[in-house]
Amino acid sequence: MINNKKVVVIMPAYNAEKTLEKTYNEIYKNFVDEIILVDDFSSDATKEVAKRLDITTIVHEKNTGYGGNQKTCYRAALKAGADIVIMLHPDYQYTPKLIPAMVSMMAFEEYDAVIASRMLGNSALKGGMPLYKYLANRFLTEFQNIVIGEKLSEYHTGFRGFTRKLLETLPLEDCSDDFIFDNQMLALILYNGFKIGEISCPTKYFKEASSINFVRSCKYGLEVLYVSIKYRLAKLGLPLNLFNKNGKILDVNKELNYYNKKKT
Repeated sequence: MINNKKVVVIMPAYNAEKTLEKTYNEIYKNFVDEIILVDDFSSDATKEVAKRLDITTIVHEKNTGYGGNQKTCYRAALKAGADIVIMLHPDYQYTPKLIPAMVSMMAFEEYDAVIASRMLGNSALKGGMPLYKYLANRFLTEFQNIVIGEKLSEYHTGFRGFTRKLLETLPLEDCSDDFIFDNQMLALILYNGFKIGEISCPTKYFKEASSINFVRSCKYGLEVLYVSIKYRLAKLGLPLNLFNKNGKILDVNKELNYYNKKKT
């Protein structure tokens, strides 16, 4: 808890048994009130590792996709009374040691959202990011900045934090269940006038770290372009889905399938 704000870390997990414990051990527990992991129908022992670590764990009975996993994560965090939610991938690609800094940027009401950027500084390539992903990230980010009218260093990091007000306001149920969810969410944050802060983040690319393949990366890139154009058209007054006042916010009353609830 920081500044009387309850902090919940969520971990959208899929086949993370080899990296989960290392990620968990680097979370500063004195800053974090609760950790919630959602296992998206993994084929390995992710949920068993989470239970051994006494992490509150929710399991999906079928794979819902990266975006679908996040929706469950946010529902669970809001249900747990979170004031600030940090999304941390359990694949150890991002350092959990930045959580206190990210939380502070929101706890004192300077920002509504914080993203940990791999593009501030030179950490991306040094951390092993494939060159094609680095170049694609740079291109897509520049495109989105021009079309959307912002100046973020990147839109594609998976290490993020949000306030409760933001999560209760955005029509996240209308977002995709696939990887484009992250980009749609950032576009919605900017469209609705919330403030985004950034912090530099080192990254690590290795065999066990989750990453989408080349084909899915191409699909994601095309979807990013589409989201950006829709954003601009919506700002011009066109009634487009996602960017409208009748969107569906998260249903926090939806039943969650708990595999383990933290005991200590």
